[in-house]
Amino acid sequence: MSVLFYTLIEPVTIMGKVLSVVNQKGGTGKSGISVNLSAGLARAGKRVLLIDADPQADASASLGYRETDDSNETLTELFGAVLNDGELPEGMFINHQEEGVDVIVSNIDLAGMEVLLVNAMSREYV
Repeated sequence: MSVLFYTLIEPVTIMGKVLSVVNQKGGTGKSGISVNLSAGLARAGKRVLLIDADPQADASASLGYRETDDSNETLTELFGAVLNDGELPEGMFINHQEEGVDVIVSNIDLAGMEVLLVNAMSREYV
């Protein structure tokens, strides 16, 4: 699952729009659609943040982040910092692309995060 955020570049816009590309079945093109839609929106002048929420990290790999298993700036690490009330330095987890697509990358450790979230209070807000 990839989650795509983009904001309209207008002075009156306060909140961005959230697009989610989800389907429980594998092999349906979620990552491909997310990456291509992100690139198209960025090309149209929109600010885009792509959050790769898939442990296979195909969207991350498509944007050039192929070696994320040893990274400490992944969605898994972000969840861990939030769960532990850790310090979140501004922009630490966001990787900036020349094409205008910002991305929070994923890795295989995300598959185990569900187990940690089971007992977390207010886990739907993490």
